[in-house]
This record gives sequence, C-alpha cells and structure tokens, in this order.
Amino acid sequence: MADEHYPEDLIYHPEHDWAKIDGDIATFGITWFAQDALGEVVFFEPPAVGTAVTKDASYAEIESVKAVSEVVAPLSGEIVEVNEALEAAPETINDDPYGAGWMVKIKLSDPSEVAALLDPAAYKALL
Repeated sequence: MADEHYPEDLIYHPEHDWAKIDGDIATFGITWFAQDALGEVVFFEPPAVGTAVTKDASYAEIESVKAVSEVVAPLSGEIVEVNEALEAAPETINDDPYGAGWMVKIKLSDPSEVAALLDPAAYKALL
C-alpha cells in the first residue's frame, strides 16, 4: 500500500477524489485517504467510454472488503478512456492511487468548474 501523500500537481474534490488537468482532458482517481478508508479494493466497475459524467455525481463503483462505494466525478465531461488494467488488478487503486490506479479520463465540458476544486493544502485541511 502507498504511503499517505497528496501530490501538489493535482486538484481535489471534498468527496476524496482527485483530478489532473492536461489541456481539455482530466484524469480522475481517488485519494490516498479514500483508498485507505475503503481498505483492500477487490472490484472496480467503470463507466463505458462515451458516458457523460456530471460534477458531484457518481460515475463508478468500487467494492472493497469493507463496502461498496460510489465514486464521485470532480468535474463534468465525457469519458474518453477507462483504465482497463483495474479489471484484472483492482488492488492497484490501493498500491498506486495517483499513478497506475487512475480510473478514467474525461474530456471537460465546463473547464470553469476547475476553479471550485481544492488545492492540496485545502484538501488536507478537510481530513
């Protein structure tokens, strides 16, 4: 399992999700705090490519040994890529939540939503 950290190049949603912006594409995942609270992740059910996601709404489910949890979209857009490696190895979400454990990439529909997310210091203050 990864050590607790919150990379400076990411932005955070209060529901413990992160986003990395690259032009009009955003990569999503869950934070170290979220994966630690879930415990061992045993299943990830992603949305299909082409699915529209809405900021603050659920777009996927994660099943751990403790519970099934919905994953909240930090931003709105359309799914353009799903991390298919998580099907065979969902525990990657625990091992590398900010790297190989990324979940989806979306094409942003409203880039102005980025301003409402938290920087690492503000997110850590919520924990």
